[in-house]
Amino acid sequence: MYDLDMAIMATMIAFLANVIMCPIVIPILRKVKFGQQVRNDGPKDHLKKSGTPTMGGIVILISFLIGSAMFMNSLESKLVVFTTVCFGIIGFLDDYIKIVKKRSLGLKAIEKIILQLIVCGILLYFLMTSKTTNYAEIYIPFIGSTLNLGYLFIPFAIFAILGTVNGVNLTDGLDGLACGVTLLISTFFVFISWMLKSPLLGIAGAASGSLLGFLLFNTYPAKVFMGDTGSLALGGFVVSVAIILKMPLFLVIVGLIYVLEALSVIIQVFYFKITHGKRFFKMAPLHHHYEMKGVTETKIVMTFYIITTILCLIGFLGTKNMF
Repeated sequence: MYDLDMAIMATMIAFLANVIMCPIVIPILRKVKFGQQVRNDGPKDHLKKSGTPTMGGIVILISFLIGSAMFMNSLESKLVVFTTVCFGIIGFLDDYIKIVKKRSLGLKAIEKIILQLIVCGILLYFLMTSKTTNYAEIYIPFIGSTLNLGYLFIPFAIFAILGTVNGVNLTDGLDGLACGVTLLISTFFVFISWMLKSPLLGIAGAASGSLLGFLLFNTYPAKVFMGDTGSLALGGFVVSVAIILKMPLFLVIVGLIYVLEALSVIIQVFYFKITHGKRFFKMAPLHHHYEMKGVTETKIVMTFYIITTILCLIGFLGTKNMF
C-alpha cells in the first residue's frame, strides 16, 4: 500500500493533469484579464511582468486533487487535502479582490487572519481528538527522540501553520521560486512518507507532480504566476504534512528559505519603525534585496534551489532513529 509505485503514479497523474490544463487555462486567464499587478517601487525588470496571467494556483489545486483522488483513503490524507484546498480558497479570495475588485491589498489583514485561524481550528480539532495517534508528540531533529507538547501543541501548531503559509506566500516573488522550492520540500516528504509507511505518500506524490508540471510554465520568463491561490495552498500542504508526520520542527531546516523570507520582512518593518524611515534591506522580502543589489533573477532562484536541496539532505540526516 505504501510502495513508491503509489507515489510515482500520483506524481505522474498530477503532472499530466497540470501539463494538459495550463495551455488551456493560461489563455483564459489572459482573456478575462486576470493579470499580475507589479509594484512601481520594485525592481525595474519586474515592470515587464505586468499583465502576465496570475491565479495559476487554480491549476495547481485541480491537478493536485486529480492526482490525490485515488489516495484519500485515510483521515490523515483527507486532512492534508482539506487544509491545502481551504488555504487555496483563501488565496483565491485574496487574488479575486486584488484583480477583479481592484483593491490592491486584497483581503484585509484581519479577514485573512480570521479565515486562516478557522482552518487551523478545524485541522487541530481532528488531530487533537484522534484516538489512534498523539500528534502532540513531535520528532526532534538529530536527537532521535520525541517531545510531547501536550496542550502547548495547539499554540505551537497555530504558529507553525500561520508562519509557514505566509512564509511561502512571501517567497512567491520571482519566476519559479516558490514553486521550485516547494517541489523540493514536497519530494522530501514523499521519501519520508515512504520510509514511515505513511498514508500521505500518494498525497505528497500528487503535490510533487502538480508542482513539476506547473514549473514548466512558471520558470523564467513565466507564462503564468500562481498568485496567492497557489502560494497559500502550498503553504497549507507543506505545514499540514509536516504536522501529521510529527515533523513540524523539520520545517525550520528544509523550509529555511520560507523562514528567511518571512524574517526579512519582519526585520525590515521593525527597523523602519525604530529608525523612522531607514531600511535594513534594500527591499524585502529577501529575494528582492538581492535583485536590488544587481543579482539576476535566475541566479537568485537557482541559488535558493541549491540551498533548499542541501537543506533537504540535512533534513534526512536529522531523521536519525525515526524509522
